[in-house]
Amino acid sequence: MPEVMVDVQWPDGSREWVYSPSTVVEDVFSAGASYPLAEFVALSRTAMTEASRRVQERYGFPCSRAAATLAGIEGTATRFDTGDVQVAGFRRQA
Repeated sequence: MPEVMVDVQWPDGSREWVYSPSTVVEDVFSAGASYPLAEFVALSRTAMTEASRRVQERYGFPCSRAAATLAGIEGTATRFDTGDVQVAGFRRQA
């Protein structure tokens, strides 16, 4: 199952790479697009839930790293009241 790193730019301009155990993030987000903070968090929840489901379907257990990614996104999002989050791009891992 290909893993994907997502290049995220937060409302304050800081950037980080976030992990997805599945390419589902490429279906949920568009590279170069910006999303209102609340929408980005909601879409991240959708993507990480589906990614974990795919891992469970394939390996028989949910993906704890997808849950950790979502927790990290939700935690970082609490630093901001509003603003847009940009998905700058994706990088597939081997």
